[in-house]
Amino acid sequence: MIRSLIAVCLFLITLPCSATDRPNVVIFLADDAGWGDYSRNGNTQVRTPQIDSIARDGVTLDRFFVCPVCSPTRAEFLTGRYHPRGGVRGVSTGQERLNLDERTIADAFKAAGYATGAFGKWHNGTQWPYHPMARGFDEYFGHSSGHWGEYFDAPLEHNGRMIRSKGYIVDVCTDRALDFINRNQSRPFLCYVPFTTPHSPWSAPPADWQRFKDKPITQRATVPEQEQLDETRCALAMIENQDANVGRVLAKLDELKLSQNTIVIYFSDNGPNTARWTGGMKGKKATTDEGGVRSPCFIRWPGQLPGGHTVKQITGAIDLLPTLTSLAGVPRVGDKPLDGRDLSPLLRQQSIDWPDRMLFSTWANKVSVRTQQHRLDDQGHMFDMVSDPGQTKSIEAQQPEVAARLSAAAKSWREEVLTSANQTTASKPGAKKNAGGNSVDPRPIHVGFKEFPITMLPARDGEPNGTVKRSSSAPNCSYFVNWTSRDDSMDWNVDVQTTGRYEVVIDHTCPEDAIGAVLELSHRDARLTGKISAAWNPPLNTNQDTLPRPPAESQMKEFRPLRLGEIHLQAGPGPLTLRAIEIPNRSVMDVRRVTLTLLP
Repeated sequence: MIRSLIAVCLFLITLPCSATDRPNVVIFLADDAGWGDYSRNGNTQVRTPQIDSIARDGVTLDRFFVCPVCSPTRAEFLTGRYHPRGGVRGVSTGQERLNLDERTIADAFKAAGYATGAFGKWHNGTQWPYHPMARGFDEYFGHSSGHWGEYFDAPLEHNGRMIRSKGYIVDVCTDRALDFINRNQSRPFLCYVPFTTPHSPWSAPPADWQRFKDKPITQRATVPEQEQLDETRCALAMIENQDANVGRVLAKLDELKLSQNTIVIYFSDNGPNTARWTGGMKGKKATTDEGGVRSPCFIRWPGQLPGGHTVKQITGAIDLLPTLTSLAGVPRVGDKPLDGRDLSPLLRQQSIDWPDRMLFSTWANKVSVRTQQHRLDDQGHMFDMVSDPGQTKSIEAQQPEVAARLSAAAKSWREEVLTSANQTTASKPGAKKNAGGNSVDPRPIHVGFKEFPITMLPARDGEPNGTVKRSSSAPNCSYFVNWTSRDDSMDWNVDVQTTGRYEVVIDHTCPEDAIGAVLELSHRDARLTGKISAAWNPPLNTNQDTLPRPPAESQMKEFRPLRLGEIHLQAGPGPLTLRAIEIPNRSVMDVRRVTLTLLP
């Protein structure tokens, strides 16, 4: 009898937690914030008490590494795998999409009965089934692309439909996250809050900017002559706004008495987007040096993880999926081999054997490798990161055996992960350079899913032809301009999933002399024509920028919908082409996006 009771007790102990016992998870992800942008890490010019409190009451991952740019880090967090394995090769024109055979952390938590929501910048695919609601999230609010050109009263997406928001973008997305937490307080939830700041454009709320606009900057970039002081001021102003929004979420958890059973994590997606203070590290965003890939990472779970604990071992974004699923007792969904490790023993200060490892960073076909003590940079130079964190003196000549081992590992990783992924993509037909020099991903855009009937086709995902070009060299928040000739057109490489009727809407602006122009949208044998009957030529926005916008970023304006009509599309692949068959005067229109909606 006693043996039977013991057996039953042991069985119950090994069962996973029930849905009601499982912890909630809140994930904050900063955009373009560097390791040195926080008072917790020694920045005396900024105040981040709310973010710092996550570290104070939880665990700091002291050597935590992400990718040099945005979408790759997001893919690695979502999958626990190096981003080239999942097809993520860039940050725009479809290259940011995560392969459809990859399974995400949201898939796992949703399968375990969690409510799942994402509120902010997605940046791993816009159209279904790359959309966040097809990757495990029950609801989504924000912008699915990378760079977004409007931070005040921005047009944002809510579950597939564009709406005009009111307020500063970080405040607005946090409002939605708070509403999600309120609505799901009685069940376990995963709340993902990928902030849009301090990514440019340089747009900070006036009250935050007021504190910084005349502030002396005494902690300087590693290469001080590269620093633009006003950009540093604005980045830190945006960080302080972000800190206040983190505080709002933490306060909501306290108010609902959920803090004790909620895992909270904060990290950033790459190094700082400008030259500013990084504690002397070399590199910034888009580099594979230490300053380009080292990120803050703080994890709090009161009563379960020790407060004030610091993990010294090197860790990375690839570790977050296995770690969070382990902590929550949630089975992983998917069977592809993970690159990441479960960090929970390190977080819990358990005495285990933790062998040294190598973490690889890549961007623009460059590869760097990090061990606990060394970094081999993308030029083949090796540095002792313990005694020389600024990478000022290479030591490969002094330690040739170590350098040779790291060089061989980087070569092997390149062949296994990077080269094979590039070859797979290159084998797909359709890849070409558009007029802006950006390679549009050859994978087609899927159109016409009954479970998600709205498909948005933004300019960034299309090909300008003739004299048509993008409004800026940064595609993510661009629009098509300079449409003046019947030889001009714009194409989207689509694959229609469902034969049927589709409503066509074009978000556009056009001058008075465009009235009377006749447009044609075509796909295979289908044709739809419509005429421009009214002008809409608004000025460029003047309410967005704290500092002058960089030339590579589009000045935005308000686009209005032109309902072109309905078109009957047959299932199958082929270019969707928009052109003008009659142009009475000098120009046609500027185009932000074409939206196709499958009708019942």
